[in-house]
Amino acid sequence: MSDLEKFREEARQWLETNCPASMRGPAQAVSDEDDSIWGGRRAKWSNPDAKLWLDRMAAKGWTAPTWPKEYGGGGLSNAEARVLQQELGRIKARPPLMSFGLWMLGPVLLEYANEEQKKEYLPKIVRGDIRWCQGYSEPGAGSDLAGLRTQAVDKGDHYLVNGQKIWTSYADKADWIFCLVRTDNTKKHEGISFLLFDMTTPGVDARPIKLISGQSPFCETFFTDVKVPKKNLVGRLNGGWDIAKRLLQYERQNISSGGFGGGGNGVYDLEHAALDHAGRADGKIADADLRWRIIAHKMEARAFSLTVKRAEEEAKQGKGPSAATSIIKYAAAKINQDRTELLVEALGNQGLGWEGPGFAPAALAATRGFLRAKGNSIEGGTSEVNLNVVAKRVLGLMDHQ
Repeated sequence: MSDLEKFREEARQWLETNCPASMRGPAQAVSDEDDSIWGGRRAKWSNPDAKLWLDRMAAKGWTAPTWPKEYGGGGLSNAEARVLQQELGRIKARPPLMSFGLWMLGPVLLEYANEEQKKEYLPKIVRGDIRWCQGYSEPGAGSDLAGLRTQAVDKGDHYLVNGQKIWTSYADKADWIFCLVRTDNTKKHEGISFLLFDMTTPGVDARPIKLISGQSPFCETFFTDVKVPKKNLVGRLNGGWDIAKRLLQYERQNISSGGFGGGGNGVYDLEHAALDHAGRADGKIADADLRWRIIAHKMEARAFSLTVKRAEEEAKQGKGPSAATSIIKYAAAKINQDRTELLVEALGNQGLGWEGPGFAPAALAATRGFLRAKGNSIEGGTSEVNLNVVAKRVLGLMDHQ
């Protein structure tokens, strides 16, 4: 028996023993308002098994299976990590943790942080002790992120931060923030630094923004004379732009792999929704045009899924994601928006509801998901910006006009 086969056998046995029955099978769609799955010191664990599952997986380091063991990770090889994912899929285990720390911050800390910072933050990310939010966009610095104006002034033993961020996902629920700040006003890209700080620090104020979907996953975040210890600077002073770009690649990779909010995913299968609500003839969707568009969408989604898997494998062979993540993120936004539009159409009258007893809860979630998905082409870098990145960094062309 090879070492990999032995690992598979051991992982399978461990998962069978330690994954609670209630944490297996299809999960409900993840709501932007549901904070129990995100961890953090303020998490509300409505299902005790969810916390038990997280604690057990974190103790093995398997919430971050390829991270080094000295930082709380599993220390697995890429091949072992693939086997683990296959075995998790075999028993239909639900993710033990969904975390910006795992998807975005942790990978850049491994690359840019000093040893003290790695030992301080990475184990807490693995265990889900801290829920993170991302302080990037500002009212005057969205697509042109490098135009940000939030200031961090050197005060000797700390930085004094003043400014505002916008579209800060879950800032009202987060414990800590990773934040881009301006530390040099004489330069644009070279005057930005990357700070970490506690959201309970005096002067931090997060205000939820209510969306057309009725949810409030995003916030306006204000900083008024916020004191941040200098030890919380990641990387070199004024070197934050390189970290910011790297983190955005990880964010786009995650979004492309299924990290979009909304959409009603897991509640309705598109084909079954059409069969149940749009009518059927001889076991097929009665509307031939709708039937063909659903088939074409499913083919495109399947091809996209395979492309994402290939890109992930290629990234593992190198040093992380590349600018090609912009291609995938652009495609992911379009595919998810197409899906939510088709789903609402397939639901017929059920897709028109907003509230009331005449509509199924899953249909109401699908309608809100359709509205939420409109933001897919903005978050994680607008589609227009991603096209520029593809043109310049992937194809070697001039900036897209």
